[in-house]
Amino acid sequence: MSNGRGGRRPSMWLRLLPALSIILFLLLWEMVVRLRGILPIVLPAPSSIFNYLVAMVADGSLPYHLAVTFARIIAGFLVAGFLGVLIGVLMGMSSIFSRIIDPWIAALYPLPKISLIPLLIIWLGTGEAYILTISAVTAFFPVVISTYAGIRQTDSGLVNTARDLGASEWQVQTKVVVPAAVPSIFAGLQLGMGVTIILVVAAEMIGGSNQSGMGYLLIRFGQVMETEKVFASLIALAVFGGVIIKLQSAMDRWIAPWAVKKS
Repeated sequence: MSNGRGGRRPSMWLRLLPALSIILFLLLWEMVVRLRGILPIVLPAPSSIFNYLVAMVADGSLPYHLAVTFARIIAGFLVAGFLGVLIGVLMGMSSIFSRIIDPWIAALYPLPKISLIPLLIIWLGTGEAYILTISAVTAFFPVVISTYAGIRQTDSGLVNTARDLGASEWQVQTKVVVPAAVPSIFAGLQLGMGVTIILVVAAEMIGGSNQSGMGYLLIRFGQVMETEKVFASLIALAVFGGVIIKLQSAMDRWIAPWAVKKS
């Protein structure tokens, strides 16, 4: 919106505001650490964290562990996305199937997924199968619930119009109902990706015998009290997660531009 004094200045200011707030926060952090003489083992200065971050990128340790975590996230998320959308659509199309599956969803969805980690370690060990399973289980529930809700909330007028025009039931579902549910499906996929990132890192932290992934890196640095490297890993992980979410949003706009609201 324009403030009446024209132009694009308010828009540019709003675009710069997030970056300015981050810069101000980092400057205050640096000043507090240096003026108060806080020990690096307690709270390192941003400049020190940045130096460690550059060093970890240069020696290849950070890119390697980020790549491992990324592969685990994507593998589990693809399984969960496929099964979640499929089962959500089937629940929306079949009342019998919905009645069978719904009690299981209602019972298992509120269960904290991190509480499954000890059981999965007993069953699967601490290898890739364990992390893939926790990744898929975590993302599955938001996807299936959002998909089912989107199918159920399809405008009945659109459905009736398609049927009046002679569309078969299969055409109604594939040409009307599922496209209308795409915004809800995308919302579930976004939520599923967010919680998958969290749970994969948590699983890596608990099942550290893999000796790979960002969760393992955080635990390893924390155990030897290398606080600068812990912060550097956290910052890399935060940027990494933000990039994944932004790329997912871009893919949503590319796949189904009609279904994504423009900000």
